[in-house]
Amino acid sequence: MASRDSTARLATIVFSPKFWRGVVSILCFLVIWEIGSRSREWFGMPLPWISQIPAPSAVAVTFLQLVHSPSYWYSWYLSTARVFEGFIAAMLIGIPLGLAMAVSRTFYGTFFPVFEVLRPIPPLAWVPASIIFWPTQEMSIAFVTFLGAFYAIVINVIGGAQAIDVRYFQAARSMGSSGWDVFRRIILPGTLPSIVVGATVGIGITWAVVVAAEMISGGGSAGSMGGAGGGGLGFFIWNSYVGGSYTQIVVGMISIGIAGYISSALLRKLGDMVTPWLQQR
Repeated sequence: MASRDSTARLATIVFSPKFWRGVVSILCFLVIWEIGSRSREWFGMPLPWISQIPAPSAVAVTFLQLVHSPSYWYSWYLSTARVFEGFIAAMLIGIPLGLAMAVSRTFYGTFFPVFEVLRPIPPLAWVPASIIFWPTQEMSIAFVTFLGAFYAIVINVIGGAQAIDVRYFQAARSMGSSGWDVFRRIILPGTLPSIVVGATVGIGITWAVVVAAEMISGGGSAGSMGGAGGGGLGFFIWNSYVGGSYTQIVVGMISIGIAGYISSALLRKLGDMVTPWLQQR
């Protein structure tokens, strides 16, 4: 029965117009990219900028070669581990902090000004300081990655809690609800959609930050597996640039895009599971 339901869902996706619009858009993008990259060879007239990018066919050949390289997959592992280490730490600290600032005016007045001063500082601006203050490069990358998600999560939690209709609180208090009941039955469920949004935004920022941090700091664990892929996808891209392998640069960029898409899709799916009432609308 379960396999029949799965087959039905797959058929619904495959035969939906939305799916085929996505397929057509990707194919059109690849065709335009191929033509633009080979414009000098095919037409004798290079198109500005795009003719400097390796063609998707050349990138595909390089990718098929890298599939058999352990260092490439180790780069995936390192970057993914760093992203989720920083992201989970940001969730564990950011959600309680945001809720505390949302429910307590005293806590908000004490901590929000400091938070708001630090928030505009880009996470990458912390890289030199984190390299100095943390004992290892791995901890420096983890700290910068944590900052990438932390601010987005806290801001969304505060905004979600403050957006709850005040009439819910008035109705709960008029019926004798305790502060814990108000928090458990009103504030937390009302903030969950904003937590999901903040987590989805945060994971995207985290991927961008970890790649740049790996480039700047030298990959942290670079060299433990050898080759260009020893220190994460960011270090993989940087080493490919230094070595003049432009097709590998594009492979690294696409790898980051795929990893970020998968991470966001998993979080959206988890968000649908914890907020089922939103799916019924």
